Amino acid sequence: MTNEQRTSRHANGLYVPKGTTADANYVLDIDPKRAGWTHSSLRIVELGPGGTHTFTTGDSEWIILPLSGGCTVRVDDDEFSLLGRESVFAKVSDFAYVPRDARALIASGVGGRFALAGAKCERRLPARYGPAPEVPVEDRGSGNCAREVRNFASADAFDCDRLIAVEVVTPGGNWSSYPPHKHDEHRPGEESELEEIYYFEIDGPNGFGYQRVFPSHEGGSDVLAEVRTGDAVLVPDGWHGPSIAQPGHPMYYLNVMAGPGEDREWRICFHPEHVDDTASTEGYR
Repeated sequence: MTNEQRTSRHANGLYVPKGTTADANYVLDIDPKRAGWTHSSLRIVELGPGGTHTFTTGDSEWIILPLSGGCTVRVDDDEFSLLGRESVFAKVSDFAYVPRDARALIASGVGGRFALAGAKCERRLPARYGPAPEVPVEDRGSGNCAREVRNFASADAFDCDRLIAVEVVTPGGNWSSYPPHKHDEHRPGEESELEEIYYFEIDGPNGFGYQRVFPSHEGGSDVLAEVRTGDAVLVPDGWHGPSIAQPGHPMYYLNVMAGPGEDREWRICFHPEHVDDTASTEGYR
């Protein structure tokens, strides 16, 4: 199936096939204007050996996360060397935080692919290095709902103004993001309002997965997408999950979230018809 055919099945624009937002700088470029919301952004830049990329952060904070390869990040008077990794399936990566109102340079001697996860924010925090050994990694779920969660920029693991970002690796044949959950209402102490981007990579040639988003209210978001490496799904609202990996092909996704709430927090509501379908929702993602 071609990207054009896959796009036509999701005319609401929430399913973003690889290449459909590519431009001269990025192979994927999703900003608030493109997504139709106010805070969350994601860019993927590919650099050849010796390649460089310069960008201004504007009114957003950013985390530069190697997907493959390593790089040096320079911002203001700071410089961070990111060792990176061979692929998202190999291991956790180190990363760099770049504040708003700055100019940043990414330089890679060996080349690679780098995610820029961003969120419109108010505070200008200092530029910082995130070491890979300090990233909290958890094995969550059991049976065919087991998965690995890498909380490199979760709300309780790394300080940002608005941005929340985590990685999830789902073994082939397993489900994650289950039971379905939502975070599209501001309900103090119970649910936070967050815009979310899922960016996918699938291990092995011809691998694929599925992502479901369904309405939490009349006229809400509704997507059932076959996803492959380089695809993304936008979640402005609605119940999302499951994320399903093809047998024999582990699935990776990067979650980028931000919202208008005063507090940077990830509070979710589970779908009441599915909370008993798994042994536990503790440590969910």
